[in-house]
Amino acid sequence: LRVVKFRRTGESSRSEEEVISGEHEVQIEGVQTELEPVELEDGAAVPKEFANPTDDTFLVEDAVEAIGFGKFQWKLSVITGLAWASNYAMEMMILSILAPQLHCEWRLPSWQVALLTSVVFVGMMSSSTLWGNISDQYGRKTGLKISVLWTLYYGILSGFAPVYSWILVLRGLVGFGIGGVPQSVTLYAEFLPMKARAKCILLIEVFWAIGTVFEVLLAVLVMPTLGWRWLLILSALPLLLFAGLCFWLPESARYDVLSGNQDKAIATLKRIATENGAPMPLGKLIISRQEDRGKMRDLFTPHFRWTTLLLWFIWFSNAFSYYGLVLLTTELFQAGDVCSISSRRKEVKAKCSLTCEYLTEEDYTDLLWTTLSEFPGVLVTLWVIDRIGRRKTMALAFLVFSLCSLLLFLCVGRNVLTVLLFIARAFISGGFQAAYVYTPEVYPTATRALGLGTCSGMARVGALITPFIAQVMLESSVYLTLVVYSGCCLLAALASCFLPIETKGRGLQESSHKEWGQEMVGRGSHSPGVTRSNSGSQE
Repeated sequence: LRVVKFRRTGESSRSEEEVISGEHEVQIEGVQTELEPVELEDGAAVPKEFANPTDDTFLVEDAVEAIGFGKFQWKLSVITGLAWASNYAMEMMILSILAPQLHCEWRLPSWQVALLTSVVFVGMMSSSTLWGNISDQYGRKTGLKISVLWTLYYGILSGFAPVYSWILVLRGLVGFGIGGVPQSVTLYAEFLPMKARAKCILLIEVFWAIGTVFEVLLAVLVMPTLGWRWLLILSALPLLLFAGLCFWLPESARYDVLSGNQDKAIATLKRIATENGAPMPLGKLIISRQEDRGKMRDLFTPHFRWTTLLLWFIWFSNAFSYYGLVLLTTELFQAGDVCSISSRRKEVKAKCSLTCEYLTEEDYTDLLWTTLSEFPGVLVTLWVIDRIGRRKTMALAFLVFSLCSLLLFLCVGRNVLTVLLFIARAFISGGFQAAYVYTPEVYPTATRALGLGTCSGMARVGALITPFIAQVMLESSVYLTLVVYSGCCLLAALASCFLPIETKGRGLQESSHKEWGQEMVGRGSHSPGVTRSNSGSQE
């Protein structure tokens, strides 16, 4: 007899023993077991072959752990990665290519060029919470499909913008749609077994790098001949492929259970089990008590209030530092080092405001190298996140970035400057991905999408502010600029250490901390003797 033992942490282990003391035994489809006769109230016995074998209960998490990682998750990884590359990375990378082109072609002043970038982040910031609410109320798949189609539509329209005001509005609407992309991570995480979750979510960063590299290569081919309008149209077309693949995506089984749609959740789990060639647990799938979903107040209950506030600052610091470094890199490369840019501040300012320069082949090469520097960051984060935990990984990323920023005070040569900038970008990129791993893990299913959405919104606030530091403040004092970024990351490292919950080795929560205890009491009445540890407690 093969028995699957479920623990509250979400781990599963198999044993050949017929009786395992202290563990909850769940039958597997196709496995015949000895059942004791069931006594009725009048004393009659029901033959054991007619006894109900489904008195045991299990959560969606238990089923996901029992089914394991297989063919279904590989398909989901590719589809989620495609969303990340086409709907996020390419549309963000195009900002660094479009701005100088329009600056020259339409003779735009510097503040209008900066506004063209900022409006995308305004759209992302204003929509992040909305997409989170839609995903919590109507399903992860629904929210993701709407956001992708929205981005596709306005992305193509951007290529037909006749004047600056039109493209400003259309790019803002594109940013509004991009704000829903993080929900793909929510859907993805809810189908992953615990042991594979961190590594798989981190691998999404590989698709980010692939998307940015593809966008630069596309620009090299399209810009010299067809121009920026065709670049915008062609950059949006991969979204059409993802929109078609969305019909293959199932709705989150965790969301269906929370919504009271047990039959649909079971059908989804059976589909995954069939594709993976794994057994499906028998027994009753627990339907969590229905509650209000997607409410902002749920993020500020006593159990999650401190976590929410710290995560908001961590996400703000991540985006503030990451995009700030991207903007600083070009300025520092042009000057040679910090000392040069400081001594020639007025000359740099005059050059930026009076001259118009199209991107050259060397500029595209620098963009490629900068993008490729993120791959080491993914590998380092992938190696340490399950060894030292999520909180320490984020703290390490912020500390290394802060250290590299301070070392830029030295009058180093271009080679050392390049190494410091690439190390800083690699670690801040890895820290961003660690936050994407931690956030869906720390919130329960009821508020997971909303929690990730609000954190993403705070990241857009940081991205919106950082051009004024990396470009405007840089003209006044390069040292003050570096101090701002370094100080922000030091505070973010402390915030990471003070997070009250470590999610390493813990399964996804199905419900809030208070209701979890009630759910366990209810489950105990169905299955006496079942022992499960409470993973929702703060560490």
